[in-house]
Amino acid sequence: MSGHSKWSNIKHRKGAQDAKRGKTFTKLLKEVTIAARSGSDPSSNFRLRIAIDKAKSENVPKDTIERAIKKGAGELEGEAYEEGTFEGYGPGGVAILVEFMTDNRTRTVADIRHIFSKHNGNLGVTGSVSFLFDRKGVISFPGDQDYDAIFEAALEAGAEDVRNDEDAVEVITAPDDFIEVRETLAGKGLTWETAEVTMLPQTMVKLEGKQAEQMLKLMDKLEDYDDVQNVYANFDIAEEDLEQMMG
Repeated sequence: MSGHSKWSNIKHRKGAQDAKRGKTFTKLLKEVTIAARSGSDPSSNFRLRIAIDKAKSENVPKDTIERAIKKGAGELEGEAYEEGTFEGYGPGGVAILVEFMTDNRTRTVADIRHIFSKHNGNLGVTGSVSFLFDRKGVISFPGDQDYDAIFEAALEAGAEDVRNDEDAVEVITAPDDFIEVRETLAGKGLTWETAEVTMLPQTMVKLEGKQAEQMLKLMDKLEDYDDVQNVYANFDIAEEDLEQMMG
């Protein structure tokens, strides 16, 4: 399974947890608010359009999204969020990027450092692992979809690559081409599972046994933390080991 799909697949198996729904909404709306600082028109603000699309895909109410846009644009009073990225290492030397948005950086740094250390990881300095990732658009289809149809449509739309394994077909794009490629695929009647701009690892670190379990717990704790928006890591866990750990 590709590195990008691994954690998404694990989260899907865990199932949607209603208790986390509110947190999901909050994180999506934070992204909308921050993105709207660069302009409230999604047609000319790529980041805002992506943030709105993601919020809509998670069924965030339209009026709630509109309020978040107005807060970011300064039309309504809102929280003073700061954004940034932590870089660190997990079990087995796995590279981890953590994107955050916070109204209290000191608190967030202390909490994230504690989460890393508690799960056999540690924070690194800026630039320590970011060079191991590339920002790309990824449009993922179930592995049983028509690969030839996806490949042909993706090639026509200007995608960079199409990757195929038994679990998924992934169309890879440059970030600026993501929306155009996604809309071209939709126009061909192709239905994806996920579509997002993300950070793809260039190399993978294979984990097993205790390190694999620690890595999954670390990812879970980081993603569950309120100030964390996204977590990216370059770990790989064998399918049979995953089956065992997921019970």
